Amino acid sequence: MTVYFRRFVMLGLCLVLTACSLPRGAGFQSEILAADAGDGTNAASFAVFSVTRDSLPLISGWPDPSQTSYAWIKHVEQPASLLITPGDVLNISIWDADANSLLIAPGARVANLQGLQVGTDGRIFVPFVGDVKVSGMSAATARTHIQDMLLDTVPSAQVQVTVAPGRANTATVVSGVRSPGVFPLADRNVSLLSLIGAGGGVLDSVNNPQVRLFRGTKTYGIGVDRLFEDPALDTVVQGGDRIVITADDRYFLSLGAASKEALHAFPKSQVSALDAMSIVGGVAATRANPQAIMIMREYPAGAVRPATGPDAIPSVGGPPQERVVFTMDLTTTDGLFSAGKFLLQSGDLVYVTESKLGTANSIIGIFGNLVLAQTRLNNL
Repeated sequence: MTVYFRRFVMLGLCLVLTACSLPRGAGFQSEILAADAGDGTNAASFAVFSVTRDSLPLISGWPDPSQTSYAWIKHVEQPASLLITPGDVLNISIWDADANSLLIAPGARVANLQGLQVGTDGRIFVPFVGDVKVSGMSAATARTHIQDMLLDTVPSAQVQVTVAPGRANTATVVSGVRSPGVFPLADRNVSLLSLIGAGGGVLDSVNNPQVRLFRGTKTYGIGVDRLFEDPALDTVVQGGDRIVITADDRYFLSLGAASKEALHAFPKSQVSALDAMSIVGGVAATRANPQAIMIMREYPAGAVRPATGPDAIPSVGGPPQERVVFTMDLTTTDGLFSAGKFLLQSGDLVYVTESKLGTANSIIGIFGNLVLAQTRLNNL
């Protein structure tokens, strides 16, 4: 029995030693942050910053090269009337009670001038008046103007004007809605969201939809979620505007002892590190080290601002190196609050390190199984 026991102990020790080098799904914090440049030297090829309340103001001032910055136009209330522009089509009705009217056929009371397209010079032709400039006027103003010009030839004339918007008074929703197309603008106060609604709303399949508004040679951009959050951003559409709604192409990765190792699309305009942990399903409870969550990011060379001064103080304008590792401790209040304010950039890697306690648990489990196996052998 003693011989068997000794063999059992020796076998157990071997297994324990073997377990110390068991393959793991993630590295320890000390392994990841080992200052090895890869050439045998001990010079770190990356910078490490702990994300805390004190470091956030510095880190938040660094650029986000992954996101194209677009300007946006806030909502400015406009008059409800439509301004006539070249290309619009006018329908004019002229009433005259005079039996000998020059415009009205015998026995009739109204003359209808249909389909008068406003020329490139902003004018239309009206019989017995000539060319009349109407561009830049509302329908009501154009009616009064034409009626005044008819006074010499048709003193008792009364005029009605309706406008069918031409291309200059339409906006185009190119994609991202259920029914894209060209939409006439009923007045000068048509908002972007109302135009999107006219197109049937944003497609459900578009992830975190982004609006791109093309006006002349300029491009403006914003997330649809921000339009819903702030009515002041629901800009007024102008004739000739083109609107494209596209999916957000930003993403981040999760690896290591996270509950899910995958590529994740940004579900909203801003994704914090705390959001990211929720998106990946948190950490693997039996393996992860919540005190050492890492965000790995690579900045372009042009964004680097080397640390200066005798104490090598990092610059607010940019990171001190291209590769930066941000570490977070999710077991402290400050760590949780700080993670909620640390914003991810597209391409970031969220890496959850392995807990040494998890490895110890694996060893204990192996040893426990060994004891159970030996007990069964002894009972045979």
